Amino acid sequence: MMAKATSRGRFIWHTLMTTDPKAALDFYTRVVGWKAEPWDKDPSYTVLLGNSGRVGGVMNLPAEARAAGAPPNWLSYIETPDLKATVDAAGRLGARVIKPITELPDGSRLAVLADPQGSVFAAFTPFSPIQVNDPPKPGEFSWHELITTDYNAGLRFYQELFGWEKLDAMDLGSPVGVYQLFGWGGKSMGGAYNKPKEMPAPPHWMPYAMVPDTRKAADTLTQAGGKVIAGPLEVPGGDLIVLAIDPQGAAFAVHSAAPTPAKTREPATAGRR
Repeated sequence: MMAKATSRGRFIWHTLMTTDPKAALDFYTRVVGWKAEPWDKDPSYTVLLGNSGRVGGVMNLPAEARAAGAPPNWLSYIETPDLKATVDAAGRLGARVIKPITELPDGSRLAVLADPQGSVFAAFTPFSPIQVNDPPKPGEFSWHELITTDYNAGLRFYQELFGWEKLDAMDLGSPVGVYQLFGWGGKSMGGAYNKPKEMPAPPHWMPYAMVPDTRKAADTLTQAGGKVIAGPLEVPGGDLIVLAIDPQGAAFAVHSAAPTPAKTREPATAGRR
């Protein structure tokens, strides 16, 4: 009997679809620290493991995607307890179905959709519950950005589909402009902004992988053949991020939390009379 999904609107899985899975695995195991193992249900799919379990996988970019001109990319999966209802609602809201509802070898089910502005994601009902740590740990995905042509319209779509909430917004100035936070269950889990004119990529989702040290990860990814496109940048709260492209051309980001301030130790004479 299929396990019931308990949460709606969480990012719970990520798949890298690429032109060279072996090279991509070598790259990401160096940069993020993931381990890799073949999926026992399908050896053509390699599972990525973080510090506390499975976080995603790597596969060949499907032939139909290559024929359509799709570049290597990360596909983010968003949980839903009722996949058919989600796909039907997405269609009514202007989304396009790229891959209809499909059952995977482990009994999980997914559909790949493009939102009304063109950003691609997977609606996903897992066979078994997938743990998502809060806060995330190194080796896990920690943030998601919707980079689009109309972030207000985009977030309205996801609010209807997954119950997300609009949270705070901040003006980051040129070229990004307003950066709108969104969340689920009262907690922020990503941001959305309008794609700058000089950004050549179409609307898309950008997943962030947490690493122990963003600066070291930036150095490693450059040495491993990737390209830093922005950063390291400090964001509110003191965290550091880097936006990058892997050697096959897939965009991704890395993130490390701000160091916890050391506690000030009181002098040995404190409190003495």
